[in-house]
Amino acid sequence: MNLFSVLLALTPVLIVLILLIWKRMAADTAGVIGWVAAVAVACLYFQTPLQVALTASLGGIVASFPITLMVATSILQVTIMIESGAIARVVALVKSVAPQDQVVQIMIVNIGFGTLLAALGATPVSILPPIMLALGYSSFIAIALPAIGYDALTTYALLGIPVVVFANFVGLPVNEVGGYFARYMPVISSCIALGMLWIVGGWKMLWRGFIPALLSGLTAGLVAIGMNAVGMVTLTGVAAGLGVILVMLVYLLLIRKPLWDKSVQNDADRLAEGRISFWGAVSPWLILTGFAVLVNAPILPFFKLTFTTWAMPLEIIPSAPEKVRLFWQAYFWILVSTVLSLPFLKTNRAQLGVSLQKWVKRAPRPMLASAIFFAIAFIINHSGKGVDWTLGDPNHNMVVVLANASTAAFGQAYPFIAPFLGLLGGFVSGSEASSIAMFTNLHLSIAEKIGAAGLVIAAASGIGGGLASVISPAKLQNASAAIDRIGEEASVLRVTFVISLIITAIAALMTLLWA
Repeated sequence: MNLFSVLLALTPVLIVLILLIWKRMAADTAGVIGWVAAVAVACLYFQTPLQVALTASLGGIVASFPITLMVATSILQVTIMIESGAIARVVALVKSVAPQDQVVQIMIVNIGFGTLLAALGATPVSILPPIMLALGYSSFIAIALPAIGYDALTTYALLGIPVVVFANFVGLPVNEVGGYFARYMPVISSCIALGMLWIVGGWKMLWRGFIPALLSGLTAGLVAIGMNAVGMVTLTGVAAGLGVILVMLVYLLLIRKPLWDKSVQNDADRLAEGRISFWGAVSPWLILTGFAVLVNAPILPFFKLTFTTWAMPLEIIPSAPEKVRLFWQAYFWILVSTVLSLPFLKTNRAQLGVSLQKWVKRAPRPMLASAIFFAIAFIINHSGKGVDWTLGDPNHNMVVVLANASTAAFGQAYPFIAPFLGLLGGFVSGSEASSIAMFTNLHLSIAEKIGAAGLVIAAASGIGGGLASVISPAKLQNASAAIDRIGEEASVLRVTFVISLIITAIAALMTLLWA
C-alpha cells in the first residue's frame, strides 16, 4: 500500500483537525478550507475531473438538506420562542422540578429534558446551562452536563436526522437501520448517566445516585429499542426524553420526595409565568410532535405518501438520485409548527422582526458548516471517477485507498477502531450526521473486505460521532457563552475528553463482539 496515497486521502480531514485544534478556527471556515483541499487532492492526485468533484460537492450539499435546513428552521423557531418569552417560561418550570433530590434533578434536566429538546430541534447547550447555574451548580457543571446529557441519543436528535442520513447512505429504510443504533442505547445511555454523576461528585456521587442513573439510562435505551420495534424511529428522542422524566417522577413518588417546589423561582421566572401559559410556550413543540406522529405512524397512510409516493428524487449525480421528501422532512414541519404557533406564543410584529434579524445573523454559518462536510464526504466517495461516473482504477478512489490501508493495519480488529473514527469525525465536523456522511462508505467497504457486519460497524461509528458532542469545541463554547463563561470550556474539555474515550471504548468492545 502506497503510504503517500493514504496520507493524501486523509489530507482533508487532517487539515480540518489541525485548523480546529491548533488555529482554533470556526468549524465552517475550517470546513471550507478542507473542501478546497479535498477538491485539490481528488483532482490533482486521484485523477478526478474537476466537473466530477464539483458535481459531487453539489450532490453532498443536497444530501445535507435534512440537517442543513433543520439547522436553519430550528434556529428560527428557538429564536422566536426566546423573543416571545416562551423559553423563559419553560425555564421557570424546569427549575421547579425535583429540587430536593440532586441526582434526580440532574437526570430530569440533562438527560430527560435535554434529549427532548435535542429531538425537537432546540439546543440543550444554549438553554440548559443557565438553568443549571440558577439551580446552584458551578459554571463547570453547568457547561459539562448539558453537553453530555443527550449524547447517548444524539443519533435520534433533530427528529432522527442522523439516522435518516445513515439510512440514505446505506440505501435502506429508516425503520430497518434504526435497530443497529438502538441495540447500543441501554449500555451507552447508562454510561452517560453515570458519567454525569462522576463529573458532579466523583465516586461518592456515583454510588449515591447509581440507581436513578441506571434507571434513567436503561429507560432511554429501552425506549429507543421499543420505538424502533413499532416503526417510529424518528420520534425516539421525544419518547426517550419523556420516558426518563416520567420514570424519575415515579421514582420520587416511591421515595416520598416532592416533585415540585416553586420557591426556587426568582422574580424573572414569576414574570415569565405571568406573560405566557406553559402550554402556549411549548405550543411549537406540541404542534411539531403532532405532525411528526402523523407522517411517521405506520398505521396511517401519510408515511407512505410523504416518504415513498412524494419522494421527489433529484438526480445530480447520474444514477444516484437524492430523494428530497420535502413533506416528510422534519425541517418542513418545524417551519409549519413555528408559523402555526405564533398566535399561541402571542408573538407581536416587533418580536417577529427582531427574531428574523437575529436568525439572518445566526443561521448561515451553522448551515454552511453542516453542508460543507457533506460536500467533502461526497468528493471522497466519488473520487477517481471519470466524467461517465464510473471508477476505472479502484486505486484512484480515496475510500478504496483508506479501506485497503485500514484492512492491512487492523484486519479483524477493525470493528474496534470504527467508533473511534466516528468520534474523530464528530469532533472534526461538530455533527454526528456529518461524521456518518464522512465515514459510512469507508466502513462498508472495509467490512466487506474482512467479512464483518458492515451496518453494525457503520452504526457504531455513528455512536462514536454522537459521543463527540461533549468534546465538540463549538458546542462547549456555545454552553459557555450561554452563561457568560467563555474560556471555561477548555477545562471542561479536559474532563469530558476522558469520559468520551471510555464510553467510546465500551461501544468499541460491543462492536467487536457483534460485528
